[in-house]
Amino acid sequence: MMSYSHKHARRLWRLLCPPALIYTEMLAAEALLYGERRYLLDHAPLPAPLALQLGGSVPDTMAQAAVIGEEAGYQEVNINCGCPSARVKKGAFGACLMQTPERVAEMVAAMKNAVKIPITVKCRIAVDEMDAESGLTDFTAAVVAAGCDGLIVHARRAWLQGLNPAQNRTIPPLDYARVERLKQEFPALPIILNGGLETLEQASAALVGVDGVMLGRAVCRRPYLLAEAAQQFYGIALPEKRQILEQMQAYIATLAEREKRWALSALSGLYHGEANCKMYRQALMTGEIKIPIAVLAG
Repeated sequence: MMSYSHKHARRLWRLLCPPALIYTEMLAAEALLYGERRYLLDHAPLPAPLALQLGGSVPDTMAQAAVIGEEAGYQEVNINCGCPSARVKKGAFGACLMQTPERVAEMVAAMKNAVKIPITVKCRIAVDEMDAESGLTDFTAAVVAAGCDGLIVHARRAWLQGLNPAQNRTIPPLDYARVERLKQEFPALPIILNGGLETLEQASAALVGVDGVMLGRAVCRRPYLLAEAAQQFYGIALPEKRQILEQMQAYIATLAEREKRWALSALSGLYHGEANCKMYRQALMTGEIKIPIAVLAG
């Protein structure tokens, strides 16, 4: 979700589904320590819950970054052990960390000692030739022993050689059953299923065997899916799309010019599949803050 789950998109998602636990894009822990942390951690003043996703492999650095996140108002810190990009692997974090569960356990322990908020881990079912049964079990046991508060499992293997990040999201087959078996092995551990979920019907079916589901790129393409999820799972009335758009327009008008394009891009799928949605997207692409009512479908 790099470059997708930015603060402007998260604001839209919060408007659509107030109870959802929303994750940031992965931020390098060292960037928080030595970079412009105010910009990186900035989040719209909307109700929680919000989780900070970190990339890193040095326990002390991750602990310091977790403290910064807690002080910035985040309610959870998540360690990314699932990203398969070569750049992330070069930095010794992301999916390659599944090959060193003891290092991940050290990070979890250091972060738990540093903050009061939950520390969770996001991973794949396996990496490269790792056995998806014993390997995932051993990885989970290690982080649980260190105090991990929850696991988010992308139900695909990651191939660090031969597949790029986009291919790693589609080519390795999904194995939801393996995630369900993991839940049976660790019944006290909250386990969230991620990967390939495109509809609420799929999400509902998945919830039978796990504690929750994570929706990612489906929400980027069709953000109103979150409003439908709020209605189905939380009993919240569906908001009018025009009302959401007007709220976002008021927010966008307060942004610096360089930020407006990011915020407009998050809105591109709001009218997905409806009449005149192409005209709507074209209006957004021109950089218009006020979308003419005539092009709206609802």
